[in-house]
Amino acid sequence: MTHSAQMNDGVFEQHRLELRCGCLTMAALGQLRTEQYGYALRQRLAGLGLAIDEGTLYPLLRRLESQGLLMSEWREEDKRKKRFYRLSPEGKKILKQLLVEWESINKALNQIL
Repeated sequence: MTHSAQMNDGVFEQHRLELRCGCLTMAALGQLRTEQYGYALRQRLAGLGLAIDEGTLYPLLRRLESQGLLMSEWREEDKRKKRFYRLSPEGKKILKQLLVEWESINKALNQIL
């Protein structure tokens, strides 16, 4: 691989990760309109075509909870303790606002591209 090809791959990867970051946040918020625990959320997103690794998902969930967008609680299920997440009232409000913004951006990009 040439130096130029390696550099292009690095640039592409950086932009791909930036693009995915916002999308993953919206996807997690959207899925957490109904309560789920972390692993189930990860499986659900993957099943819908948006794979996310644990090293990305759990820090994202903690950040969203620290921002007041999610609520969580530990419960025992199948003899194991699991942390269940769901949207907070503030999270529902922010998700609605993000969806309006997403529609606007998507409409503009479709016209531009």
